[in-house]
Amino acid sequence: MHISWLGNTAIKLQTKPFDQDIIIIIDPYRPTTGEFPRSLMPDIGLYTRGEDGSITLSGNPFVVSGPGEYENKGVLITAVPGSDENNIMFRVDAEQLSVGHLGLTNKQLTDEQLEALSDVDILIVPVGNGQGYDAENAAKAVNIIEPRIVIPMAFKSENDPKALGVEAFLKEMGASASTPEKKIIIKKKDLPQEETKVIVLAKE
Repeated sequence: MHISWLGNTAIKLQTKPFDQDIIIIIDPYRPTTGEFPRSLMPDIGLYTRGEDGSITLSGNPFVVSGPGEYENKGVLITAVPGSDENNIMFRVDAEQLSVGHLGLTNKQLTDEQLEALSDVDILIVPVGNGQGYDAENAAKAVNIIEPRIVIPMAFKSENDPKALGVEAFLKEMGASASTPEKKIIIKKKDLPQEETKVIVLAKE
C-alpha cells in the first residue's frame, strides 16, 4: 500500500487488493491557499466532512460521505459518525492492512469509533490544525487505538500556513524528527511489532 499526503486532511492511498491498482482519495477539499491537484481520478472518494468544498473527482469514483459499511473493488470501508454532525471517521481495509483516518476532530473518541478503529495497523491523525487535536490529545488518541504506524496530518503546510508544525506531536510521542517522506510504501510484513512508529509525510 502506498500512502501520500496532499495537505490538510487529504490523503491518497494506492492499494492492489487483486490484480489492479486502486486509488483512494480521502478529503479532496479545495484549500484556500497553496497548490492542490486540479484533477484527481480515484476509484474511491471518501469525505469526512461532506462533499461541499471539494474538487471535482474525475471519472466515476465510488463515493462515501455517510456512515455504514461498504465494499468496492476489494476494499472494505467502515464509516462511523465523527465528533460532530455530518462528520465521518473512516477505516479502510485492503491488502491485509487496515488504515484509520480520523478526519478533523478534537474530541475524545466514542465507544463506536473505538470499536471500528481500535485495531488498525495505520492511524492518520490531525495534529496541528486548530479544529483538530493539539499534540497532547493527538498522542492520547494514538495511545488508546495503539496502531503499529501513526501518520500525522493537518499540520502546517502551504495549504494551511496558520496551523502548528508537527514538532510538538513528535515530542509527545517520543519520536525523533526525521526528514519527511514524499510517499511511503507499507506491506503487512513490514509493520513494526514492538512499538508504534511515527512517519511524517511531506506534502505531495
